[in-house]
Amino acid sequence: MLTVVGTGIRCGADLAGNVRSALLDADDVFFLASDPIWDGCLRQLRPDAHSVADLYRDDRPRRDTYEEMVGLVLGALRAGRSVCFAIPGHPGVFAQPTHAAIRPALSAADHLYADLGIDPGEAGSANFDATDFLVQGRIPDPTISLILWQIGAIGEVRNVRFVNRSGLAFLAETLLETFSAAHEVVVYEAARSVICDSIVLPMRLDALAGADVPLRATLYVPPATVAPLDPDRMRRLGVSPIPV
Repeated sequence: MLTVVGTGIRCGADLAGNVRSALLDADDVFFLASDPIWDGCLRQLRPDAHSVADLYRDDRPRRDTYEEMVGLVLGALRAGRSVCFAIPGHPGVFAQPTHAAIRPALSAADHLYADLGIDPGEAGSANFDATDFLVQGRIPDPTISLILWQIGAIGEVRNVRFVNRSGLAFLAETLLETFSAAHEVVVYEAARSVICDSIVLPMRLDALAGADVPLRATLYVPPATVAPLDPDRMRRLGVSPIPV
């Protein structure tokens, strides 16, 4: 049996009970830790766990690394072992190797909503990988929230150690086509441990290109305006304007 789990963002604190059970009950555990603290937490729980972090190499496309990860996991499974594959965050969010199965976990989005006090249903929201947002020519809707993931690794297809400054500048330039230079955005990274604080960096949009952003940062762009109500559609639905 294969169980794929997400270990959350904060070391230990986000580890759900069923995730902990899956880690303890499996014959073999393969894991990817986001940092040495998480590595230590998982090895304390399962000293015999196998890290797949060493599969990353600077000269190797990430897709090849993912294929080797999956090969190791499935190899143990085919040998008749029960296997648990654990990754940081949520196993279904920006995690290509783990879509064979999904178990509950707290994602970076959960922390972002809580730390920034965002209700994604209030005005609506759109989420994109920052690279995909650029290469697919997405046009942001200024009436809803925009959340862009992995802004430190824009355009990178290999193992990333440093922020791609040219990619960040390209993103800022693209957003300035829709939003004003003074529009306030937030660079965010969830806390990696209960003893650490999340990184929350409010700034003007025109300061983004030169900002000192974390490698794993996410960009939150709040709405710039309110979407107008369509009177014809409101009549068809029998909806009255909400007093303000």
